[in-house]
Amino acid sequence: MLILGKHKTGVVRSLNSVTPFAMVAFVVCAPISSALVFAQSAANNAPPASVTVQTSDTSLAAPPSIGAQLSEQDKSSKATELFAPVTKANTPKIYTKPVSSGPSEMDLRQLWNELKINNPQLSSLRESYLSAKASVPQIAAPTNPQVGLVWSGMPVGSPLALGLAGSNPNVSNNNAISIAQPFQFPGKKSLAADIADTNAEALLASSESTYLQLGAQLSTLYYNALAAQKQLQVLKESVIRLEMIKNVAKARYANNAAAYVEYLNAQVAQSAAQADQFNVERQLNVALNNINTLVGRHSREKLVLRGDVRRAINGVPTLIELEDYAETSHPSLKSSALQLDAARKGVDLAKKAYLPDFQLIGSSYTPRGPFASNNGALFYQFELDLIIPLYFFTKEKYGVEQAQRNQAAAEAGNISNRQQIVLAVNTAYAVYEQAKNQTQFLRERQVPQADAAYKVGLTQYSNNGQGFNDLLTAQTQLRNLEIALAQAESNLLQAQAVLMVSAGKEPF
Repeated sequence: MLILGKHKTGVVRSLNSVTPFAMVAFVVCAPISSALVFAQSAANNAPPASVTVQTSDTSLAAPPSIGAQLSEQDKSSKATELFAPVTKANTPKIYTKPVSSGPSEMDLRQLWNELKINNPQLSSLRESYLSAKASVPQIAAPTNPQVGLVWSGMPVGSPLALGLAGSNPNVSNNNAISIAQPFQFPGKKSLAADIADTNAEALLASSESTYLQLGAQLSTLYYNALAAQKQLQVLKESVIRLEMIKNVAKARYANNAAAYVEYLNAQVAQSAAQADQFNVERQLNVALNNINTLVGRHSREKLVLRGDVRRAINGVPTLIELEDYAETSHPSLKSSALQLDAARKGVDLAKKAYLPDFQLIGSSYTPRGPFASNNGALFYQFELDLIIPLYFFTKEKYGVEQAQRNQAAAEAGNISNRQQIVLAVNTAYAVYEQAKNQTQFLRERQVPQADAAYKVGLTQYSNNGQGFNDLLTAQTQLRNLEIALAQAESNLLQAQAVLMVSAGKEPF
C-alpha cells in the first residue's frame, strides 16, 4: 500500500526558514546515505543464513508469547485461559505424563523417538499386537480334560432311585470316576497356532507402517515450523531494511530532495512487514502445538526445535533403488505378505477338517456306595471315541471354499498393495524433483537478482536520485522471494521425508 502524493521540487527556502532538524539533515545527508549504502551492501554480501531454529535470539528460539501481546483489558477474557501456562490444575486427565517445567529441545530424530514411545495410537497398536501374540500359546495348548463322578447305588426307597436301588439284583450299584481327554487330529492345533502367530506378526508390520505415516506427518509439521521460523527472520530483516529506507527518505525530505509522502510510504511498508509477523507467529504456534500432541505431550508445553534446513538437504537414492527397497522392506508389503501366508495356511487347516478328532476316556469302578465300606473288587475301563465329520462333509466343504476365497482375496490385496506402494514412490519422487528444481531456481537466480535490484535502487535513491517507488517495489520483491525460498526449502525437505517414508524408510 502506497500513499500517493506530489513530489515537491524546485522549492527554495532561505536558511532562516530552515528548521534545525533540516539544517542537520542537509549537512549529513550525503554521509548518511553513503554509510547506509555501504552498511546495506555489507549485510547483503554476507553468506545466506541457514535455517536454524535454535539460535542466540531468544525470540526466534522459543515459541511466540501470545499471552504477552494481550492487552490489559483482555486479561480477564477467555483468551487468557487458552494461552495460560500449563499447570497441574488445568492439565486434562488424559495426559498421564507430568508437564515439564522448562522448554524441551528436540531435533527431528528425537521427535521420531518420542513419537514411537508416547503416541497413543502407536501404543494402542502395540497392545493389540501383544494381545494377539498372547492368543498363540492358548491355541497351541491341549484341550482341557473333563472329570466325571458317577454314583449309581441309591438307598432303598430313595426318591432318586426310582424304587430300583437295592431291590433288584440286576441293577448295578457301581460308582465310577472318569477322566476324558479330547484331542484333535495331529497337526491341527500347531497349524492353528501358526496361523495366529502369522496374523500377529502381520499386525506388527501394519503398526510399523502406521508409525511411518505418523512420522511423515511429524516431519511435515517440523519443517513447516522451521519455515515459519525462517520467515520470521526474513520479516525482521525486512523491517530493518525499511527502517534504513525510511531514514534516507526522512533525510532527503529534510534536504528538500524528496516529498514527505515517500517517508510515509516507507513507514506504511514497515508497518505491513511487522503485521505479517503476527500471522507467521500464529502459524509457528499452531505447528508447535500439533507437534506436541503428535508426540504424546501436552499441546501447550514449551518446545524448542533444533535443526538446520541446509544441512538436512542431502542426497537421495535413485528411483530404481527406492522402488527395490520398497518392494523388499516396506512394512505394509510385509503385512500383506504375512496375511497371504496366513490365508494359505488357513486353506490347509480347512482341509484338515475332514480328518477326525479323538477323545480318550478312563474310568474307575467299584461296587460300593460313597458312604459304605469296600465290599467288592476295583476295576478299570478305557474308552476311545472317534469324532467324525458327518452329514456329507457339508461344513468341511464350505469351510475349504471359504478359506480358498480368503486366500484369493489376500493374493489380490497383496498385488494391489504392491502396485500402490510403487506408485506412491514414483509420485513422491516426482514431487521431490519438482521441489528441488524450484528451490535451486529461487536460491541461484531469483533471490540474487532481487537482492541486486534492491541494492541498486537503494544506492540510486541514497545519492539523491529518483525511483523511490522502484526501491520500495524492489524491497518488497526481495522480501517475498526470500519468504518463498524459505517455504521452498521446507517443501523440499517435506517431499524428501515423504519420499523416504513411501519407500519404507525413516527420513534420516
